[in-house]
Amino acid sequence: MRRFMIASLLCIATGATGAAAEDTGLESLVTRDAVRGWEAVGRLDIDGKGFCTASLIDEQTVMTAAHCLFDSETGDRVDPARMQFLAGLRDGQAMAYRGIRQAVAHPDYVLGDTADIGNIASDVALLELDQPIRSTQIIPFEMGAEPQAGEAVGIVSYAQERAEVPSLQEVCTILGFQSEVLVMSCDVNYGSSGAPIFSLAGGQARIVSLVAAKAEIDTGRVALGMPIAAPNARIRGIMEDGGGRFSGIARTSIRVLRPGEGDTRETGAKFLRP
Repeated sequence: MRRFMIASLLCIATGATGAAAEDTGLESLVTRDAVRGWEAVGRLDIDGKGFCTASLIDEQTVMTAAHCLFDSETGDRVDPARMQFLAGLRDGQAMAYRGIRQAVAHPDYVLGDTADIGNIASDVALLELDQPIRSTQIIPFEMGAEPQAGEAVGIVSYAQERAEVPSLQEVCTILGFQSEVLVMSCDVNYGSSGAPIFSLAGGQARIVSLVAAKAEIDTGRVALGMPIAAPNARIRGIMEDGGGRFSGIARTSIRVLRPGEGDTRETGAKFLRP
């Protein structure tokens, strides 16, 4: 199995750039027909200061990246009551709006001021909605089998330059693994954190990973994630055992980003990670 040396983890503070690993072929899902089947992907708005991408995995649970649970300026944990999931958001109109009752991160996740390669495998969180989403048009996604190197996958995400309309990259590739971290050719940017990575095997989209960070390898820019089945099961166990909304996160120092640092451009995107 091919392994990769990660040259640098990119966050907005680095100001680093890199060429895309391949022609990404992003498709903007601007019409009702285009978004059909992807309605359970939504934007997670965070205290009016930023957003991540999240996906509905049962009628009352969404999945995103653990680092999305923190204020990008202070590093403090965001009160779940100040988050909102907008399912199928497109041009200012969501198909469902839900508040967040509790948010539980993987117990091994440790917040830091950069996206540590050793921390990415646990950068997963589950959020309980304040009301279930029961709609024949918004169908939760199932989990898929662990992806393999060379497998074709897809991604639906919001991002810094596409905050109001989701984009689909129907085909990107699992390039390989570094430890437990997946290295993928998927096109991500700030705001894409938590975006679901789908296996399209058998004609049904199943979540096999999510976006935790972006990085550079010798051939260009890549997305980093993790096999999702085991983290999902572990966090669900914590929730079922009564884990509180502040469960599962250790705290390390956070460097506050100043206005204008790293070209934040007032986009509202989460900037500590993609």
